[in-house]
Amino acid sequence: MEKKNALWIILYLIFLIIFNTVFFVIGGIKHNVSVWLSYYFIHFAYFQLLLTPFIIRKSKSAAVFGFSLYAISSVYFLVEFATGITFILVSTKSFKVPLLVQIFIAGLYGIMLISHMIANEHTADAEEKRQYQIAYVKDASAKLKNLLETINDKEIRKKVERVYDALYSSPVKSHPNLEQIETKILTLPQVFVN
Repeated sequence: MEKKNALWIILYLIFLIIFNTVFFVIGGIKHNVSVWLSYYFIHFAYFQLLLTPFIIRKSKSAAVFGFSLYAISSVYFLVEFATGITFILVSTKSFKVPLLVQIFIAGLYGIMLISHMIANEHTADAEEKRQYQIAYVKDASAKLKNLLETINDKEIRKKVERVYDALYSSPVKSHPNLEQIETKILTLPQVFVN
């Protein structure tokens, strides 16, 4: 295991060690169900925070996606920690209120997290499509430029230059119906004009 990974694991364990030490040293092991529920919900929220990096979509905008998901998971952990500590200190005999409140908070977290993940997926897909469209314009322009270097006839060269200029300065967003035609154009064998 790399030293860096070991250090990250130690960092992640610090909270668990401190929290569990304080919980068991001060409170012992005999607790009401409401206290154990809060204990488990705090741990669940912490593990959700630790798992956040694994649910971030890999793309050019991963940092932006990660920021929003980390923010949601961090807020959830802090809210759950405060709520859980409150229920641990109050230690009610009934588990219903602590359970319902913490289920509600976890549900709200789930809704926020999943809705942001869906938005991130949509953004990443649009980003990939745009990159493909940019690549098409660059690739087609490069092929035309190479073709220009092989043309000796001035009339034909002028016509190809106009096509090159139009393609090079064209918008990268294309109509979806043209995608197959554009792909066919790029895969056509090179025709060299002399």
